[in-house]
Amino acid sequence: MSTVLAARTVVAADVELRDFWDFAETARLLHYDFVWQALIALALLGALSGVLAPLIVSRQMSFAVHGASELSVTGAAAALLAGVSINLGGVIGAVLAAAVFGFMGNRARERDSVIGVVMAFGLGLGVLFLALYGRIGAGFALLTGQVVSVGVHGMTAIAITIAVVLVVLTVIYRPLLFASLDPRVAQARGVPMRVLSVVFAILVGLAAAQGVQIIGALLVMSLMITPGAAAARLSANPTVVLGLSVLFAEIAAVGGLLLSLAPQLPVSVFVTTISFVIYLVCRAIGSRRTHATRT
Repeated sequence: MSTVLAARTVVAADVELRDFWDFAETARLLHYDFVWQALIALALLGALSGVLAPLIVSRQMSFAVHGASELSVTGAAAALLAGVSINLGGVIGAVLAAAVFGFMGNRARERDSVIGVVMAFGLGLGVLFLALYGRIGAGFALLTGQVVSVGVHGMTAIAITIAVVLVVLTVIYRPLLFASLDPRVAQARGVPMRVLSVVFAILVGLAAAQGVQIIGALLVMSLMITPGAAAARLSANPTVVLGLSVLFAEIAAVGGLLLSLAPQLPVSVFVTTISFVIYLVCRAIGSRRTHATRT
């Protein structure tokens, strides 16, 4: 009996492996409009995340990204309860949380505690809203994302978010980069540190809210942090790091969706895996260069 079960397991694994490399099935699915909408949405999210990731890493805001994405769920849960747009609720929740993080957590030494306190309170409210709504299971979709149901409205929301982020970054990029790389000198020269902190935190909140709609709150960090961390391992030039970050984010986002089509597995699995592999490769290359320089 055990031999039969083992044989069935091997056959099932072989079928799954063949499905994984079934390029014909992937090509067939690409004829559907909803797949192309998901592909475009992920490409836009990859560009948005790749632009912000280097600054998030240099400003040590990884926990803030996590907090903003989690509290985006709270906003979306409140929207469910109120019967309004979930996307709008998620954006409002993430932006409010990010603004609080930026204002109260301007100093690095107090940032983590502020985020932890606010996030715990916000998640408690999110559970309450879902309980009052009567469908706790609805929160699972907010945590894991719904990339196949993005639709035109979702793509429009991401495109608008990208436009807003790029316009604002164009205005504040130089002082923000200065404040990120050398905060003490920037503050001594009169750079408005708190204002920049709040504005950038709001931009991060906007991006996190869009990411939650597509890949879920639990996995937003794979696109908004990992590409920037990987790129920073290869270069110290901000322009090069920015370009590499966008490239890595696009590879993870678009590649993750394409790989998930044939086996019909969650796209987030592949997005996080590709991001992690890219980081490991960049870390190895960076470590080898550092060792070669020292010797």
